[in-house]
Amino acid sequence: MPYVNIKVTREGVTAEQKAALIQGVTQLLVDVLNKSPATTVVVIDEVALDNWGIGGLPVEQYRNSLSGSA
Repeated sequence: MPYVNIKVTREGVTAEQKAALIQGVTQLLVDVLNKSPATTVVVIDEVALDNWGIGGLPVEQYRNSLSGSA
């Protein structure tokens, strides 16, 4: 039974987008690993921006550093 956990920042991901992720990941496991969609579990966790970091920085600071270097 495959279990896939998708983590995204909490920034307005719609119910339709989440449904598309669930369907797409499930289909990928069917196509690549021949897994049954009936036993494939997909969980989407939305993480607040202040609980997410990249490169040693909170994600908002990280993004600002990228836009400042362009």
